Amino acid sequence: MTRGRRVRRRAVLRTFLAACLLAAGAGACADTRQEPLVVLGPWTGAEGEAFEAMLHGLDDDTGRTYTYQGTRSLRETLVAQLEAGDPPDVAILNSIGELTEYARANRLRPLDTTAAARAYPPWAPSLVVDGTRRTYWVPLKVDLKSLVWSEEGRRAAAPTWCVGLASQATSGWPGTDWIEDILLHQAGPDTYTEWATGRLGWRKGPVREAWRTWARLLGARGKDSVDRSLTMSYLGTPHGGERGLLRSQKGCTHEHQSAFIRYVYADARVRVDPSAGFLGGRAAYDDAYEVSGDMAAVFSDDPAAHTLVRRLSGTAARERWRDEAKKDLAPFFPDAADPQPKDPTGRRIARILTEKARTLCFDASDVMPPALRDAFHRAVLEYFRDRTEDRLGTLLAQLDTVRAQAEKDAGPGGPPRSGICAPPGG
Repeated sequence: MTRGRRVRRRAVLRTFLAACLLAAGAGACADTRQEPLVVLGPWTGAEGEAFEAMLHGLDDDTGRTYTYQGTRSLRETLVAQLEAGDPPDVAILNSIGELTEYARANRLRPLDTTAAARAYPPWAPSLVVDGTRRTYWVPLKVDLKSLVWSEEGRRAAAPTWCVGLASQATSGWPGTDWIEDILLHQAGPDTYTEWATGRLGWRKGPVREAWRTWARLLGARGKDSVDRSLTMSYLGTPHGGERGLLRSQKGCTHEHQSAFIRYVYADARVRVDPSAGFLGGRAAYDDAYEVSGDMAAVFSDDPAAHTLVRRLSGTAARERWRDEAKKDLAPFFPDAADPQPKDPTGRRIARILTEKARTLCFDASDVMPPALRDAFHRAVLEYFRDRTEDRLGTLLAQLDTVRAQAEKDAGPGGPPRSGICAPPGG
């Protein structure tokens, strides 16, 4: 254990013991000297509180306690901790590309058999590292991305799309979701997998056509509208307690956004539908859906970290997590046998995810190496501002250059070549 890690662990332990002494006296703390396991994750606010409450509910019979660190700057925080030689015991990430890099660099510990059995594709494809195929992470919470939201009762001959591309951490991802979803429904899961894993160039016909389709769907937009979308997040401009792009952008009727947004429209009459009918794709691919997920991986040699991941991915933890969360923040889980949300919109989305879908494909940008993913985010923002053919050709050529460099940097250990698309429930 490094000096930085020892200092931090001792500080956490001192804080815990001080609280214990104040609460119950020295005798009650005499046998409670094991260091807490540190869990780093992406949830803050009400989401973080629900996860932390579930996590502390697991303390009852393990003899270990847990410290949760929630941050919206997850990648930056983890990189800083790794560089300081002070990684968390368990980290929860949403990027297969990042997890793959950590596995290739021997930062991750392979999961045991029990946890690996819950590592359903497409959220957790296995990797070959040092000549051996292993499983390195398991999905805890998942989301369905191929969805369109609209206000109940509002009919439009042709949708007028709400667009908000800004984000606190990584602006542009709502636009990459559009491109990915269009490509999946126009070209199918096989082509999608080739592109997501770096085997299909960005200037190739199917990929270029997905960008063009997005431009056609967006329609003509004035400079003020473009600037507003580039600086507005999916929350819109909250006023009178109401949030969401459907309320904030005048005249728009439909929004392409992931399942997590249902909490934004919790008190509104909003309809949610599969996106396939809106994207100009092929009927053969209507039952394919794009998904994302938050995956737990072990970064320490403490055996208790593996025990924690097994418990987090089990039914009891998922039931507790759902019950601790606010109704419209209740998480979705990867298997139809898992506990699912109880609110009507959540139940509808869960049925699509676990019953209607025949193929699930992981978010392509989160499969890509981080450098290519970040370039994709930037390119979407630039294309939204200037949707000419000349600009598109330049951007796609730049992305092909980044793709080639990322493949060179990865060497023989690039992203997984399969398992990015799979049937529900593994």
